[in-house]
Amino acid sequence: MNKAADLAEENRDGSTVIQLSGSLAIACLGDLPDRLDAVQGPVSAIDLSQVDHMDTIGAWTVHRAAKRLDCEISGASEDAGRLIHAVGELDEPVPIRPDNVHPLRRVVGQIGEAVCASGTTLIGLLGFFGATLVATWNVIRHPHRFRINAVVQRFEVVGVSALGIIGLMSFLIGIVIAQQGSVQLRQFGMEMLTINLVGRLTFRELGVLMTAIMVAGRSGSAFAAQLGTMKLTEEVDAMRTIGVSPMEALVLPRTLAVVVMMPLLGFYSSVVAVIGGGFLCAIALEIPPITFVQRLREVVPITDLWVGLIKAPVFGIIIALSGCFQGMQVKGNAEEVGLRTTAAVVQAIFLVIVIDAFFAVFFTWVGWN
Repeated sequence: MNKAADLAEENRDGSTVIQLSGSLAIACLGDLPDRLDAVQGPVSAIDLSQVDHMDTIGAWTVHRAAKRLDCEISGASEDAGRLIHAVGELDEPVPIRPDNVHPLRRVVGQIGEAVCASGTTLIGLLGFFGATLVATWNVIRHPHRFRINAVVQRFEVVGVSALGIIGLMSFLIGIVIAQQGSVQLRQFGMEMLTINLVGRLTFRELGVLMTAIMVAGRSGSAFAAQLGTMKLTEEVDAMRTIGVSPMEALVLPRTLAVVVMMPLLGFYSSVVAVIGGGFLCAIALEIPPITFVQRLREVVPITDLWVGLIKAPVFGIIIALSGCFQGMQVKGNAEEVGLRTTAAVVQAIFLVIVIDAFFAVFFTWVGWN
């Protein structure tokens, strides 16, 4: 049984030394912290040569007393000295922003910090993309390392399970486009052009774009949360220990699944949106479905379909990499998982919209407009 902590003041060579003894564990401290607080200087040293055991609370008590009395600590064992040193390193004041900073200066500083953080994240994402390419090449060189079961499982999670929500969203978007477009075109007696609006807008832009946003919020966040949790539980480190590459086992199947499923989901979303637009045209504008389909075939060029199908896998790469990258950055505590999951969704949607703008300019430049 551990002996209770005790304190004695001794006079050695004309100076006062505090002699601690017993166990400096939290269960044995008793009133020792209060007795140390009552000691008045000057004190030359705190002697720990008779201390049997010490935990973090005991180390903090000794460190705090030595700091207050401005004296040295002697006689500590190797483990006790290391523990006191570790506690002392954490006893540093936290810098606080001054309250008298000019608001404009504070705003500019925050903008600068955000820009620096964005640049660092972008560089990290490019490096992560390079690591994914290296992992892809390694799997191509060694096909037996390709995890087909993991990819098929992600097909179901990313694609099949998302059909319901993407279909409902696309159907409603098609109705909204047709309704708002018909209201404006009715002023000029050109309600028939609503078909042009629905067809071209859904196949070229909104079908794949809204699908990408939905997949980013649904699957990108899931990737970040899953990998982040695995990082916290040290499963990723365990995989590296046994010689399994996390990039090949975790990142590559998710990325491949999103890249393959995005064109299919984008096409499905466009078709359902067109059906929603045709439904409203039949109800509100009294345009028969046969007329709607015939007019659709006349006004929607095949290039609009190719534009959507070309953009879809690029959006898929962005979504998968953003989710996996943010998930692999998790460290410290569970709160980090939530922060990284939010960052993954925001980053993926932002990059998708930026890339979509570049695609719009590029396809107009090559004459696909």
